[in-house]
Order: sequence, then C-alpha cells, then structure tokens
Amino acid sequence: MTFFSFAARNLRRHWIRSALSIIGIVIGVVAIASLGIMGNSINLLVANIITDVGDTVVITPHTAIGETFAGDPRTAVDAGIPAREVEEIRRAAAPHRTIRVLQGAEEVEFGRGESGYTQIIGLVSGDIPVLLEIAEGQYPRQNQPGALVGTYLAREYGITPGSRLTIGNQSIRVAGVLAERGFAVDINPDYAIVVPDDWYEGHFGAHDAYPMVIVRVGAPEQIDTVKETIESRVNRRDEVVDIFDSREMLQQYEEIYQQITVFLLGIGGISLVVAAVNILNVMYISVTERIREIGVMRSIGALRQEVLRIFLYEAVILGLIGSVIGGIASTVFGYLISIAAVEVFTAGTTFGENFTVFNLSAVGYIIFGMAFGIATSISAGFYPAWIASRLAPVDAKRQR
Repeated sequence: MTFFSFAARNLRRHWIRSALSIIGIVIGVVAIASLGIMGNSINLLVANIITDVGDTVVITPHTAIGETFAGDPRTAVDAGIPAREVEEIRRAAAPHRTIRVLQGAEEVEFGRGESGYTQIIGLVSGDIPVLLEIAEGQYPRQNQPGALVGTYLAREYGITPGSRLTIGNQSIRVAGVLAERGFAVDINPDYAIVVPDDWYEGHFGAHDAYPMVIVRVGAPEQIDTVKETIESRVNRRDEVVDIFDSREMLQQYEEIYQQITVFLLGIGGISLVVAAVNILNVMYISVTERIREIGVMRSIGALRQEVLRIFLYEAVILGLIGSVIGGIASTVFGYLISIAAVEVFTAGTTFGENFTVFNLSAVGYIIFGMAFGIATSISAGFYPAWIASRLAPVDAKRQR
C-alpha cells in the first residue's frame, strides 16, 4: 500500500502530464468500445431486417457480375430466365412449388395529385398467398383483378383497401395492404405494388423471360438437394442461372459486417497505441527526472522489485482511471452512435423500432476496451519501470 501511495503522489506532482496520458487512454477506449458497439448494432439490425425465408430457393439469371453478394446493386441489369428454362426449373424442383416473378417499374398516381415511380411485382394469383400475408383487405380474386400495396407505401400515401391507383394510364382497385415483410432473399414488397401476372402482362406486354424464379421447398433440409438438382439440370452445359437461399445471404452479410467491425476496432486500436506511446514517454521522463530519488530509495534498502512496483503502479493508476472513464464515456457514445447509424440505415421504415443497442456483445466490447486500455498502460510503463529498478544506488545518487 505504501508503494501505491508513492505512485499516486508522483502522479499528482505532475498532474498535467498524467492528465494528458489519461485523456489518451480515454480516447482509445472510447474509440474501441463505441465503434465496436456500433458495428455490433448494425450487424444485429441487418440480421433482424433480413427475413429468414428458410424454405426458399431463389434462382436469378446468371450475368458477368452475378457472382457477388445477394442484393448487390451492380446485379440490377436487364436480364431474365427464358420460359423454357423456367419449365426446366419446375421439373427439377418437382414436387415443390415453383413461382415465376415479374418485376418492373411504372409511374403511379396515388390520388390527391401525388405520384411517383414505384416497383410493380407480377405474380400468378394462386402464388400470392404462398409468398405474402395480408394486413388489411383481401387477396385479388381470379375474376376481379386488384392490387396489393406494400405496408410502407400504403402508410406514406394513406392507401387503404378500396382505394384506386392509376398505374401508367390504367386504373386498378386496391384489394388489400400487405403485412410488413422486411428485406427478404426473394422479393421485397414493402415499398412495392403486387398485381396478378395476367394484369401485369396486359399492362407491360407479354413476357417470355423472368427476372426471378422462387422455389418453396416444403422441408428446409431438402434445400441443398433441390439446389443441386436444379444446378445439374439447368446449368449442365452453360451457367444460365445463379441459385441461392437465405442462409447464404445471411452468411454473406455477416462476413461483410464482421470485416467492418474488425476495421472499426482497428481504428480504436490505433488510438490506444498513440496513448501507449504517450504513457511510455511520460514514464520515461519520470524515471529520468527522479534518478537521484531512486538512488536514495535504493541506498536506504529499497529492493529492485519495490522500485519496479512503484513505477508499474503509476502506469496501472493511469490505465485504471483512463479505462474507467473511457468505459463510461463509451457507453454513452456507443449508444448515441448506434442510434444515429440505425436511424440512417432504416430511414423511412419501422425496422429500427424497439431495437436494443446493448446486449452481451456490446457489454463485451466495453469490457474489452477497458481491459485493452489497462493492458496497454501496463505494457507501456514496464520498460521505464524496469530501467528504474536496474539503476545502481551509487550511480543514481551521482546524477544531477
């Protein structure tokens, strides 16, 4: 305890240098912990936003840039799967349900003078209930075509069942409003309009190619078998289609956000390295200034280990104070940064509602940042402390 008191006294005597070292540690800990919390929050948010359609296989046309991650905007090219290949997919996937998807965009008038270009999704009437759930209204009937409006689109323009929309120059009644679905591996109708395929082709013209085909596999454990069967049958000569499922998409995004998290932690680590250099400098100057004091301590019986402990305690005190302050500050900053990132990421949607920033992983980043800060301080202070403990009493007392 006596040596700890000596260390605290020495730090108080040079409080400006001590304060600067503590500030450096605080910055490093805050950078590591808060950026780690933000990366973890974004990762969790993406996992929550992506609808895990675990029984779905998605087939898209293969393009030169098709082998990227799912959802890559560079893959948004005008390509389609020919109708004959769709039939091959249907045979390969039997007895599982194969769903053809038509997608386009058109200017839509929502009433009250409001209009805008909106995604239009065309599905066979019987396939719509298989993929989508209704929040209000009903599904379009075979003899009474109607449109289904995504939940966010309906909320933004005040659309309810029974409203009328003008798509291009054609009027259509709103049969229902879709339930929120999230960002899925297949279609994303929350900001789109879904219509029966016969109405779609009557408006946009007949199609002999489809931008997407979905296979609903009854048992998730059969997904790999279905994918292999489609692959061997459709891609036997040339690579015509790309085949994937929600598991691959989740894995790809997890890998991306893990890399982002590592990058953010690296930035925080650099801040702590700078703080460590500052502590090393402070401790080394402290040893140089107190050589005579060290000589007196050694001459009256202080052991090398005791001198070493005094200087190590100084580094420990700096690390503890800086890490505790940094841990508290990183809790606040991590929360604010994460909330801001979530708001940007989910702008205009309700995906971020009731989202919890702090969980065990977030607390782990705070503990890791504090532990790293303390360890960095001790490591930086060890060499100057070792030099001080190795000074011979006679040589130390001669120093001016």
